[in-house]
Order: sequence, then structure tokens, then C-alpha cells
Amino acid sequence: MIVLGLTGSIGMGKSTVAAMFAEAGVPVFDADAAVHRLQGPGGALVATIEAHFPGTTDAQGVDRAKLGAAVLNDDAALRALEAIVHPAVRTEREAFLARHHDAPLVVLDIPLLFETGGDRDVDRVAVVSAAAPVQRARVLLRPGMTPAKFEAILSRQIPDTEKRARADLVIPTDTSLDETRAAVLRVIACVRDGQGR
Repeated sequence: MIVLGLTGSIGMGKSTVAAMFAEAGVPVFDADAAVHRLQGPGGALVATIEAHFPGTTDAQGVDRAKLGAAVLNDDAALRALEAIVHPAVRTEREAFLARHHDAPLVVLDIPLLFETGGDRDVDRVAVVSAAAPVQRARVLLRPGMTPAKFEAILSRQIPDTEKRARADLVIPTDTSLDETRAAVLRVIACVRDGQGR
């Protein structure tokens, strides 16, 4: 099995690219989806998060807006949250890998792959990337997003230029969907052939 780490900064189109891998028959582990399950109604992390961050959960699980506000500009709070979430996501990821142990290629879709050191656990890394103005325009279209919030999120992520430099493969998304899909298929072929870098 070849494990491909898929990452990219906010607004780069990583979810779209991950869906293209899945459409091509590659099993994809979605770290964000795992977090949503763990923090959703009845989720395994809801009680622990409420204990550490009172008032951030309700019957629907974690209120992401309230939790985000609680940790956005507080490094200690963010580290405390990560200490709760990251081990649980790692467990989910290990279960995914066990389920797909016979697949020739799997994708781990992890937004903060480099930031969390997750690149050490994969065979290759593909970074999803777009020009900065495209990224900014996409992100500012999101509900509740402001320029200040966008800049705060960016400040916690490794810059796109560095991610591109550290990646084995880069998938551009400031192109047409057909061009991006063709790039995904090239990555699949390249990785399966033992290339990349």
C-alpha cells in the first residue's frame, strides 16, 4: 500500500480534489469529516471539549463557531484542543488504514499535515494549491468569514509556497475542474508507478 498525504491551505480546493481521488476509486480518509463525527451529536469528544471549553457544545455537539472563537487567538487553548482532537483522529486514521490494508493506494486528506508532523507517516505528499487571490476570494465567500479571520487562520498555517516546496506533487486548482481532475489522475498514475519528486 502507498499512503499519499493530501494537504493544502484553507480555500485551496482540497475537498474537491479529495472527492476526485474517491471518484477514481482511491480510498480517502477525510480528517475533517472524522473531526465532525467526533464533535457531532453524540460524538466521542463532545463531553471532553465541553469540560475544557464550557459553553461550546449543545445537543447538536460542538458549536464550531463558539469553539473557534474560544481558541482562535489563544495559543494555549488551541494546544489544549489539539491534545484532545489529534489523538482521536489518529485512532480513526489507523482504523481506516486497517480497513483498506489491501488497497494499492490510499489518500489521507489532512489539512494540517505538515503543521502536525503527519508528513512523517505517509509515503508521498500532494499539495493542493491555487494563486493567492483565488484562495482569498474563495475563502471570503464562506459564511461568517471576514478578512481578519482569514488572516488569523493563515497565520497558523505553513505558507503555501513552503508547502509546495516540501511536497512531492502539486495539484493546481486555479484551473478548470477538468484540468484539476486530469492532474489528479496524473498523480495517481505517478504514485502507483513509484514516481513523484
